[in-house]
Amino acid sequence: MNKKKISNRQQIRMVAEKAVRRDEQNRRMHYAATHPIKEVLKSMDTTLRGLSDEGVAANRSKYGINKVTQQKKKSLPQRLAGAFINPFTAILFCLALVYTMTDMIFPYFELFGSAKEDFDCLTVVIILSMVFLSGTLRFVQESRSGNAAEKLLAMITTTCTVDRKELIKQEIPLEDVVAGDIVHLSAGDMIPADLRIVDAKDLFISQSSLTGESEPIEKTANVSASENDNITEYQNIAFMGSNVVSGSAIGVIISVGDNTLFGSMASSVAEEAVETSFTKGVNAVSWVLIRFMLIMVPLVFVVNGITKGDWLQAFLFGISIAVGLTPEMLPMIVTTCLAKGAVSMSKEKTIVKNLNSIQNFGAIDILCTDKTGTLTQDQVVLEYHMDVMGKEDLRVLRHAYLNSYFQTGYKNLMDLAIICKTEEEEANDPRLLDLSEHYVKVDEIPFDFARRRLSTVVQDKTGKTQMVTKGAVEEMLTVCSFAEYDDSVQPLTGELKEKVLATVDALNDKGFRVLAIAQKSNPSPVGAFGVKDECDMVLIGYLAFLDPPKETTADAIQALKEHGVITKILTGDNDKVTRTICAQVGLEVRNMLLGSDLQKMTDEELAKAVETTDVFAKLTPEQKARIVTALRQAGHTVGFMGDGINDAAAMKSADIGISVDTAVDVAKESADIILLEKDLMVLEKGIIEGRKTYANMIKYIKMTASSNFGNMFSVLAASALLPFLPMMSVHLIFLNLIYDLSCTAIPWDNVDEEFLKIPRTWDASSVGSFMIWIGPTSSIFDFTTYIFMYFVFCPLFVSGGVLYNDLASHFSGAELSQMQTAYTAMFQAGWFVESMWSQTLVIHMIRTPKLPFIQSRASAPLTLLTCTGIAVLTIIPFTAFGKMLGFVALPVTYFAYLIPCILLYMVLATSLKKAYVRHYGELL
Repeated sequence: MNKKKISNRQQIRMVAEKAVRRDEQNRRMHYAATHPIKEVLKSMDTTLRGLSDEGVAANRSKYGINKVTQQKKKSLPQRLAGAFINPFTAILFCLALVYTMTDMIFPYFELFGSAKEDFDCLTVVIILSMVFLSGTLRFVQESRSGNAAEKLLAMITTTCTVDRKELIKQEIPLEDVVAGDIVHLSAGDMIPADLRIVDAKDLFISQSSLTGESEPIEKTANVSASENDNITEYQNIAFMGSNVVSGSAIGVIISVGDNTLFGSMASSVAEEAVETSFTKGVNAVSWVLIRFMLIMVPLVFVVNGITKGDWLQAFLFGISIAVGLTPEMLPMIVTTCLAKGAVSMSKEKTIVKNLNSIQNFGAIDILCTDKTGTLTQDQVVLEYHMDVMGKEDLRVLRHAYLNSYFQTGYKNLMDLAIICKTEEEEANDPRLLDLSEHYVKVDEIPFDFARRRLSTVVQDKTGKTQMVTKGAVEEMLTVCSFAEYDDSVQPLTGELKEKVLATVDALNDKGFRVLAIAQKSNPSPVGAFGVKDECDMVLIGYLAFLDPPKETTADAIQALKEHGVITKILTGDNDKVTRTICAQVGLEVRNMLLGSDLQKMTDEELAKAVETTDVFAKLTPEQKARIVTALRQAGHTVGFMGDGINDAAAMKSADIGISVDTAVDVAKESADIILLEKDLMVLEKGIIEGRKTYANMIKYIKMTASSNFGNMFSVLAASALLPFLPMMSVHLIFLNLIYDLSCTAIPWDNVDEEFLKIPRTWDASSVGSFMIWIGPTSSIFDFTTYIFMYFVFCPLFVSGGVLYNDLASHFSGAELSQMQTAYTAMFQAGWFVESMWSQTLVIHMIRTPKLPFIQSRASAPLTLLTCTGIAVLTIIPFTAFGKMLGFVALPVTYFAYLIPCILLYMVLATSLKKAYVRHYGELL
């Protein structure tokens, strides 16, 4: 208790310290973005010439080193302990101890009395082998999936270029960068730390993996007019982990190491993974079984000790009860179910990194997903090429191609989309065929931020020269005096401009990025061509771009809905684009919250909001993780699917993290499941496989626990009422072993379609109620078997009509002992066979809420194994091995009682099953 309190205090303190650091980091970034560069440099104790050696040392001491720390790795002993110490292995270790005592220690001491000549250690070896295999498997899996932080840090380059007073433009290791350093950036560079842009030329930065925005972001040195709620929205701030796509810049470092946005994400990824619903569920079920064992064992021990007077035998029998109550094959069945699910998913080209995630997959009732690159293709596509009146026009595409293909600067995603679209349309229209061969480039005016447009001059084979310009709509309208529509060039009137802007606004509201395209024939001659020629142009249309959804996204979301899984979108992209994608994939937007809204919410307010909100936009990585945590705390089992660095923390916070084929390494390392194909319909298959896995695991647990509980309940009653043990310890253990072996086919059993329709979570209390309802059912027929064997069968076939208690008055000496042994052997053989029949056939009764064999059939492997188990145990009393176990052959007339008894048991079990379903609403 004390340790728990200390641990909680430490955790609260760590969270508080982290929040303070984050607030300080955000305060500095907001200040840097909204104040003139002179004031920013002064606040960082630096100048445009850079820091002196003394300044470097002072700022390193004040602001820290530029190194993202990660959680200290667990030592090998710690990881081994974590893999091997759990309720499952605790039960198995107890069993090993029991068998060590019964098979090795006690026989050894009996050697002095010459009772036994050897002892058996095979059972102990088998159990310890199960412990070893189970723990080793878990250890290997956890070692494989614990490298997310290392992958994240590996993305950063090792050097950067800085100005310092002693040396201009010197290359230094990344870790030597300090807050206040003046940094030079150029195309291809990774941003070494969070910085404020001091000067920039045509600077485009890709921060898609940080924010989810698919397009490169334009960055300038302009002071922000006001504070933004989200620091990633500042145009004059660049962040560690993003990279320069084109242009160049000079910046001053504001935050380094753990205090950067990137650093806060890395520390989140390095944290311990949350305890998932699977782990909680399995542990809870294990402790339910252990509690039953702790009640039954002392009870049986005391009852037997008092009634029989042999306390050592009573102790051994009590221990055998513990063995009988414990499903020894549980770890193996669980592992087999999970492994079978993983193999099935591998056939769908899906990597399962963590076996436990298979069941979590089936349990999720909410799937949170990023948008960019997850639901969408993460590539800009030219959706529309329209004339001024909003009609599709191939001439617009033709001119756009000439502009994008012949420009020599950086071809951005929109240029590539135009070229790709043109090449696709070539086969349908000869006017687009070989445009690059029919034209030659004459000149160009590169893109710049002041003009926000790009012009190329091309000439066809007839000698006609044409200038083609594309750019932002507002800037393009300032250089156009005419517009081309209805096959004629007409003046660009104010009314027409308003119509153009209205069309563009409508597209922007749907999330499209819109560029205008214009042309002008016979501009200035070569050599005299310049910006002055960008006037009196003819507006011919506009281009609308979007990152479209994957082909299977809409079908996947609908399939998830049909299986009881709600999809929520958590994206860093803007709300307009997100609404458009939601409409395209058929996802109703009941409510939308932005990151700025979340920032103002308390945890209590957020807990209410997440239940009624389906779409969250403009989120930071931390906010994504916060939403996932709020949903889990509300009792939901949550999956998170993403592909970027900004998704890694949310994946870690979820019950199951899923990454897609295009994900960055960090996202794949943080994920439990990786989809290698673009087909998102595999999500439905994964959920179904997870629910099958859960169904077959809970089948085994419930049917075995209830069956064993019924047997032990019968044994307890018999121990108190009968003058001899109804079954020896070895009989109980052997019965349990054969039954468990016949259950090894359960992972391959069929599952009813209805069971797969809704999410399934672990409920340990249902195991207890199931045991109490179904278990004693078998005891009713055990008692009838006791009565039949004790009062009818054994007297009839063994003692000539004399009951066991009266044997002493009819027999004496060796004959009495022989008669008692034969009576007991017949009784034990009869109950041994009846127990196996009832215990095994009831598998078919309670594996489904439907009528067994008629409405729902078990799989062929399960049917074969259960029938084989019954056959083997029925034959044993007739064999030499049965004689070794202390049985005698049963007369054929025994089966005239057994078959009607079992049929009645199956009818009663089915009736109770129906009653249980009516009371609790479900069987499994």
